Amino acid sequence: MKSAIWVSAYVRRLSAEGIPVAVMRRGAEEAGAIFIKINRLDGTADVYGPAPQTAFEEDRPLERLWSRATGTEPVEDARAEEYLARQRRFDPDLWVVEVEERTGRHLLEQVID
Repeated sequence: MKSAIWVSAYVRRLSAEGIPVAVMRRGAEEAGAIFIKINRLDGTADVYGPAPQTAFEEDRPLERLWSRATGTEPVEDARAEEYLARQRRFDPDLWVVEVEERTGRHLLEQVID
């Protein structure tokens, strides 16, 4: 699925649940990598990004797989932003979606730990 279509559907899904969300950076429409920042509104955040290729046991699955890019625990917001800035330098075509959710709820379906 094209990145732009996936992001649009994700934003609609979160909005329908009453979860504030914003596209902070628009990437390549076709295949830009997507990063999800969960702003916990307490100075901390989680960042989810595409799961590494090593997470796939077989061919790439149809659904997107996600991994916690900044570790298993929330990090300071500044560290999350630094991580995203490094990713942008590596891949200027990426997307960044920011979700405001105190409990860390993200509605991503396939998270690999």
